[in-house]
Amino acid sequence: MDRAQKEKVVEELGQIFESSGVVVVAHYAGITVAQMQDLRAKMREAGGSVRVAKNKLAKIALDGKPSAKMADLLTGMTVMAYSEDPVAAAKVAEEYAKKNDKFVILGGTMGDILLDPAGVKAVAALPSREELIASIVSCIGAPASNIAGAIGAPASNIAGILSTIEDKAAA
Repeated sequence: MDRAQKEKVVEELGQIFESSGVVVVAHYAGITVAQMQDLRAKMREAGGSVRVAKNKLAKIALDGKPSAKMADLLTGMTVMAYSEDPVAAAKVAEEYAKKNDKFVILGGTMGDILLDPAGVKAVAALPSREELIASIVSCIGAPASNIAGAIGAPASNIAGILSTIEDKAAA
């Protein structure tokens, strides 16, 4: 890799570290290409990405970024999983680590907060952005449906009473 390519990689990594809600760092020694492709596919489905880069270049890119505390995690064969959603990358990485013992989570960052493996697990247990939005919408929609049911109920009760009176009068 020549100097221009290295500068480009450092710039790309810097953008990743600035714009990501969470970055998870893991060792991947012994993982096959097919397994890595599987991880990348799962991460894409969740709205995240996976990046393998030289640790030295990643440490240069971390300099001056909010997630600079993560530099100590970058030793050995590391892979970074990241996403804008603060939960997505952690959730996929945690699920993948459960199925593959060669994928070992070292930690990560969430903004300027350094996460240890237990911290990544805790973030993965949180509901995703979409789940939170669905929960809020259902909370907002429930009172409206209750009001509509309450307004519609008396009319249906009156109609039922009138039909009963009509049936009795006809008999």
